[in-house]
Parts: sequence; C-alpha cells; structure tokens
Amino acid sequence: MTFPENLAVLADPVVPGRVPVTLLTGFLGAGKTTLLNRLMPAPEMATAAVFINEFGEIGVDHHLVERIDDALVILDSGCLCCTVQGDLIAELKRLHDRMARREIPPVSRVVIETTGLADPMPVVRALMEDRFVSARFRCEGIVTVVDAEHGTGHLARNREARLQVSMADRIVMSKTDLADRATRHALDRRLTELNPAAPRLTAAEAGRSAGLLFGGGIYAPEATPQDLGGWLGREAGINWSSPVPEVPLRTAGDAHSGRVRSFSVRLPAPVAWRGFALRIGEVLDCWQDKILRLKGIVAVQGIAAPTAIQCVQATAYAPVRLSRWPDSGVISAGQGAVVVIGEDLTAADEAAIRALLGDLPADALALRRAAALPGLATRNWFNERMPLAARPGLVSDAFLIQPRFLRDAGRRL
Repeated sequence: MTFPENLAVLADPVVPGRVPVTLLTGFLGAGKTTLLNRLMPAPEMATAAVFINEFGEIGVDHHLVERIDDALVILDSGCLCCTVQGDLIAELKRLHDRMARREIPPVSRVVIETTGLADPMPVVRALMEDRFVSARFRCEGIVTVVDAEHGTGHLARNREARLQVSMADRIVMSKTDLADRATRHALDRRLTELNPAAPRLTAAEAGRSAGLLFGGGIYAPEATPQDLGGWLGREAGINWSSPVPEVPLRTAGDAHSGRVRSFSVRLPAPVAWRGFALRIGEVLDCWQDKILRLKGIVAVQGIAAPTAIQCVQATAYAPVRLSRWPDSGVISAGQGAVVVIGEDLTAADEAAIRALLGDLPADALALRRAAALPGLATRNWFNERMPLAARPGLVSDAFLIQPRFLRDAGRRL
C-alpha cells in the first residue's frame, strides 16, 4: 500500500499557538500500542505529551528518567507520558498548568491513545467545547488503526469499530502480512464505504515517518489542510468536477444494517453564507442523533478564497478561511462540496439533506429564521465576517423596473 505522495509530512514538530492534539484510536487488538511504541523514538515525538490507557503496555521503562507522580512521567527524550485515569479535560488543564509553572518543558503536541471500545466523538467534542482547553489545545485529527486480518469482521459486528473508522482523518492498516489479497480487498471496499476521504497507510509506513500521521484534520482556524484532495476524498476516487458518485444504501435485512455510511453533496456555485449556515444548522439539529461528522469546502459569495467547515454531531466548529483552492480534479474554484458521515441514515434522510443544501435562503430570510432558533448548532457561524449576498434585481421582458428613488432622481436631472 502506497501512501499519497502529495501528502505533506510534518517537518518541524513545534507548532506555534495552541498545542495540537491527535487521537489514536482503533478496535481491540488492532495494534494501537504497537504503533505508539514505534512512534516513540521519532523526532516528531521528542517534545510530545502522550496520554495512554495502560501505562504498563507502553515500552517506556528503559527510557524512564523521572517519575513526577502516579500519572505523569518524563522520558529521556523529553516526551511526557500520562496514564488517562480520570477526566481528560482535567488532565489537559493540569498539563498546561505544569508547563505554565515551568515544572515541565513545553510540549509541541499531545497524542491520546483511547481504549479499543472508545467512541472518539466525546473526546473531540470535549476538546472543542471546553473554553479553557480549546483556547490552549486544538484537536488536530483522528488516527484509526484497523486490523487488516480481522477488521472486516470487527466492522460488521461492532458499532464502536465503525464509529472509529468513520471519524478518522488517517487510517493505519496493521497486520497486513497476515491477510490475504481477498481479505484486504474486502476491507478496503468496506473502509471506502465508511470513510472515503481518509487516506490509508500501513503500520510499517506510519512507523517509519510519524509526521505522516499528523496534520490531517481541520478542527482549528490556524490549521490549513495539508492535502485538500485527500481531506475530501480524492484518494477514494471522488472527483468534484464530475457528478458525485452515489453510495447505494443497503437493505434492512443486510448484515450491515444500522451501519455507518457517508455520502457527498456537490455545491456547483458560490453560496450565500447566512443561508448556508442556516441550512447546515438545520441539518445538524434535525439529524443530530444520526450525523457523526460533516465537513466541506465551499465557495462563499463575495470571497475569492475557499472556506472549510467541520462539524461533529451537533457541534459546529468555526469555519476556516483557506489560502488557496485545491488542485484541479478535486474542486474547481467557485464550487464546493460537503461530506456527510452518519449512522442509520436512510435514503429519505439523504434526499432531504440534499434538498436542504440545494435550496439556500437569502441573507435576510436566513437571519430571521436563525433569530427564531436560539439553539441553532451553527449560530456561531452568523458572527463570522462574511459579505452579504448580492440581491438579484427585478427583471421583466415588458417593463423597465426601477426603485422609486432612482426614478425620482432621474426626473430632477
């Protein structure tokens, strides 16, 4: 398996501003701990803080220099390892306080290894919604490890495994040497169905270059996607300059019913921002129990650069103004695309979401509707500095229609 050549590798582990946080997840026995052990000696991890579930499983004993307390240790590389024994938010606050008091050296990033049965969404939402933590840390992305030999069965039987894959920004395939070609092909097909946008690489490739795992998400305003094509699905064969391929829904009697799936909505023209914000908020509110993640790159009327959006369940993160449009073959300038990843979404749900995103109200109407919806998930988007959409003029083949003040001004000339 070859990793995309155009995906940038993080060269400098020190990131200014908020500390990036990467979630390392995967189902039971997928190989998360093995991968983390391979990553420990990497230069990108030299100034990282690592939160782990089972301290004894991580091979750090020979690196140990000083034990600060029962939860935190410093390695000879400068890396910090913390066992996650309580509230993650409390541990992050404590980490920040220790850096502020200079009890420990500054960290460049945080890597959190979750349990095999963990749902990554609560962690992401906690990082996004806690004011103290979100001002100092940013969720950079989710890396999911999948067992190539048993992954298809895990995905068929376990909701947690499907959630972990569907939320991933990177997918790492472990134990590829133990799976035959037919097994790998079936797993690839299932992963594409669950998450067409996430680039995939083998555990060996990830272990050789830790930088390949970082920088894959777009949860923070200061973070620009390093590969916009992979972020929205070029690696899965989606070409936004042509009609979006449909992923057929399975029947209710299928073994994967109740599964996680994704679909894409193309936006062929620039959108009125407030109308778009209202519609995305309505989608999140109406399908909040089904939508796991929603992301997209859109052209906004009056802005030359593209804008990226990211939502997790009913939480809408601040939009990101990008500096450039993706390369040709992904999204053409002036167009846009939205990827919806959900659980138990029916064909009727998909059709209704497509209809909403295809009928955006004008600014004035969108503002009136939003005012009547105080709990709108995208209310924060209305505070963004975005141009007002141009009002279309009145056109008639039989009459010249002018506003009264222009007509009166013409009489005075």
